[in-house]
Amino acid sequence: MAVALAGARIFDGARIVDGRAVLIDGERIVAVVGQSDLSVGVTVRRIEGLLAPGFIDIQVNGGGGVLFNADRSVQAIAAIGAAHRQFGVTGFLPTLITSSRGHMVEAITAAREALDTGVPGLLGIHLEGPFLNPARKGAHDAALIRQIDAADITVLTSLGNGKTLVTLAPEQVPLATISALARAGVILAAGHTAADHATIVAARREGLTGFTHLFNAMPPLSGREPGPVGAALDDDMAWCSLIVDLHHVAAANLRLAIAARGWERTILISDAMPTVGSDIDCFTLDGRPVIRRNGRLTNAEGVLAGSDLDMATAVRNSVSTLGLPIEAALHMASRAPAEFLGLGSDFGRIAPGYRANLVLLDDNLRVIDTWIDGKSSH
Repeated sequence: MAVALAGARIFDGARIVDGRAVLIDGERIVAVVGQSDLSVGVTVRRIEGLLAPGFIDIQVNGGGGVLFNADRSVQAIAAIGAAHRQFGVTGFLPTLITSSRGHMVEAITAAREALDTGVPGLLGIHLEGPFLNPARKGAHDAALIRQIDAADITVLTSLGNGKTLVTLAPEQVPLATISALARAGVILAAGHTAADHATIVAARREGLTGFTHLFNAMPPLSGREPGPVGAALDDDMAWCSLIVDLHHVAAANLRLAIAARGWERTILISDAMPTVGSDIDCFTLDGRPVIRRNGRLTNAEGVLAGSDLDMATAVRNSVSTLGLPIEAALHMASRAPAEFLGLGSDFGRIAPGYRANLVLLDDNLRVIDTWIDGKSSH
């Protein structure tokens, strides 16, 4: 039976409207109508707040006390998704940080099985590394960073159903390989890179489409060396993800990047670790402890190791600290990542035919409820 959500303001992916109701039948939105136009026989659920497309997080290392690198299983993926759902995430990519080929196979196998069994919100997998620049490794294990080979290409293209995002350093991967992966449907982003402008431009021509956590694990923009940051901000069609936890990147630089790049093609990510949705303050990454202090996660060397950020907080920070309109922040959390993943016809909007993946927010942009494929979390 169709259900109508009525009473809330609605951000439809482009603008906020009042006096409308969202009609859901099964997994899809079938109509957005005036509240006075609801037909007899429709079950009406009265809600208050702001109803928006559900958030899509394309970089989720962990949550709810679970780290994907440590537990590459269907159960871990489901636990991570459940932990982030309470923060408005209705679509996500579990992210495997630089690891061995064997662990990559296990992670992809788990993602495939989780997709087949219908783990709520799962859209695919993100492999961040191991084909990175060791000089820009961040918290990644330098001993596991390596050159790509033919066997890796087979692994990276093996998911089947769902989306595969790979973060790599373009200067470490042959252009022909970038082209082959892109042709095979792998979504490619530059990250943990020291590539010069020309190398980035060449990789973009071969199918690289995005930049992972812009500024972080990259050389700074300078007058004569634009590097990856300059290349990203100078490219009207590139997609850039940002960690808006106010620890990874200064607020002024976030504002500058969004102003230069435009929020339409800027993506909010959490880069979340197991602490999100959990009360733990310490976990182990590649055998090394990571500690949470005052919202920062650092290893023994003091290097940032992922984040303690959730997507709802990223949206709030974008509005309260960066001064963005609510519409821009919500777009960066939903419609932008959907379009980046090639899922813009199914996710990221509240419109007829779209998946009923929704988040209901209160006046402080805190999550009240979520829907995944039409099913409420309450």
